[in-house]
Amino acid sequence: MKHTLPGIIGAAMIVLAGCSSKSAVSTGDQTGAAGAGSTTTTTTAPVSGPVLGDIFFDFDSSALNTESQEQLKQNATWMQNNASRSVTIEGHCDERGTDEYNIALGERRANSAKEYLQTLGISASRLSTVSYGEERPFDPSHNEEAWAKNRRDHFVNK
Repeated sequence: MKHTLPGIIGAAMIVLAGCSSKSAVSTGDQTGAAGAGSTTTTTTAPVSGPVLGDIFFDFDSSALNTESQEQLKQNATWMQNNASRSVTIEGHCDERGTDEYNIALGERRANSAKEYLQTLGISASRLSTVSYGEERPFDPSHNEEAWAKNRRDHFVNK
């Protein structure tokens, strides 16, 4: 089979177009014949701002450290740039402690983040909290490294 330079360039353009970082939604009649049907393509811009990041806590604590406060500031910026979005703050704990204690601690952790976001100007109506205690570990291992990862608030945008 003989390949021509224009054919190779055309194929490369098609491949590159398929690798675009923007998502496209096509509607209309797509018959494949040039001009035979109308096709409308809408490009959707990605959600702007930083990604919502988790924050982490010391053992048996719901206090926000400096690093957590900085991450919450980034989360607040994302929320300000995406004013139509709401966020659920999930409070998590490591496996140490009773189920009841960890549910209460996870709730305190989620509420700490919620209250701090409110001081940054985020409306309480856009924030909800839930505590999973130790039920949804990020790392299922049984050591200090895993426990440190599991003592967290996770942010889910809706």
